[in-house]
Amino acid sequence: MNNKTRHMDKNIAKIQRVTLLGFGANIILSVVKLVIGIYGNSQAVVADALHSFSDTSSDLVIIFGVKYWSAPPDQCHPFGHRKLESFVTVIIGLILLATAAGIGYNGVISLMDRKPVHLNWMVILGPVLSIVVKEFLFRITYRVGTQTHSSPVKANAWHHRTDALSSIPVLVAVVACLINPALAFLDQVGAILVSAFIIKVGLEILFSSINELMDRGMSKSELKEMEARIRNNPEVRGVHNIRTRNLAGSFYVDLHLEVDADLTVKKGHDISEIVKETLMDGNDRIIDVMIHLEPAQ
Repeated sequence: MNNKTRHMDKNIAKIQRVTLLGFGANIILSVVKLVIGIYGNSQAVVADALHSFSDTSSDLVIIFGVKYWSAPPDQCHPFGHRKLESFVTVIIGLILLATAAGIGYNGVISLMDRKPVHLNWMVILGPVLSIVVKEFLFRITYRVGTQTHSSPVKANAWHHRTDALSSIPVLVAVVACLINPALAFLDQVGAILVSAFIIKVGLEILFSSINELMDRGMSKSELKEMEARIRNNPEVRGVHNIRTRNLAGSFYVDLHLEVDADLTVKKGHDISEIVKETLMDGNDRIIDVMIHLEPAQ
């Protein structure tokens, strides 16, 4: 087993552990908030519970999807299966948008009805628990997503963060309603604000994943850094046509390398291998480097 394979296996294990932790926490938190929202008579807290339930959907997508997108290349998929990772992230974004649409619709309908609402003080516990638990899940999940360069895991982390942040207006709304019953409409307003926030994050995740599927390349600063690293090799006479292709947070690199025209084929090949190793060692997001040798003018 080579170092790349061991590194990938470790990343898969990290992703599975943190996602299973999030899945268990989401189930418990969702049930607790739903019970509190129903018995406390708060639509905003019920909406917050449904938001947490939507997180379990994205957890399941990642738990089952990671086994497929981490599969090695085969004859039909010579570049591997990691494009599936971006598709999974698109699904998570769509789940967020669907959840937000349902929450927002119910909030608007209830706000138009303006039925009297009498909340119980227990409803405060729901958003407080959500803010603490979900912020914790966001931090540990995003850290793993960054370490593994996994866009679905990062998207799932933001799913946790939206739950935590959307619980803040819910908390403000239910506290205001409890202090002054005349402000009961704020409960529905809180639910609508939750949906708007989820829509924003869902669209950001969705468009980011679509860019990955369209093979978005590295940033200009990353390309300049890569070129500088190549030119540090004294046997390199020039480099141009550097092209990068995004693959679920990782990159394939193509470039044209100029070396002395009088070098043997073997010497030129050795230089290209050194450049390839330099780039891959310097950036663990680079999966492979294809180098086209050219004689320097």
